[in-house]
Amino acid sequence: MALTAERGTLKKAKGPRSFPLAAGVKATKGGIAVLAAGYAKPGVTALNLTAAGMFIETIDNTGGAAGDKRADVEEGEFLFAIASADPVAQADVGSDVFIVDDETIAKTNGANTRSRAGKLTGIEGGQAWVKIGL
Repeated sequence: MALTAERGTLKKAKGPRSFPLAAGVKATKGGIAVLAAGYAKPGVTALNLTAAGMFIETIDNTGGAAGDKRADVEEGEFLFAIASADPVAQADVGSDVFIVDDETIAKTNGANTRSRAGKLTGIEGGQAWVKIGL
């Protein structure tokens, strides 16, 4: 059934999201933030991670349990390093790219060892613009 009158649809404002941090991790400002079992942690080469965005502050939970601290994560387009062993190029713009670590992306999933980071949106100065978010 289609709308026949205006509707007051609720929406969430765009902005940082707060996630509980995984146990024993340090979230570094500017790094790729991923979710593992619902907890935020820095991006690493691993499967089954969900790229959430970029950490907007440094939070140290290296001595804490899962959820002891929270980190704010921003969605958007961010400039990251390109893995020299698995580089992306201008021709790859619009393609999925994959997480190597919290500051590096690669063209492929590394023979099924890497999680998706997001979409490559451009190349600039030898680095990659990547659109990341939930």
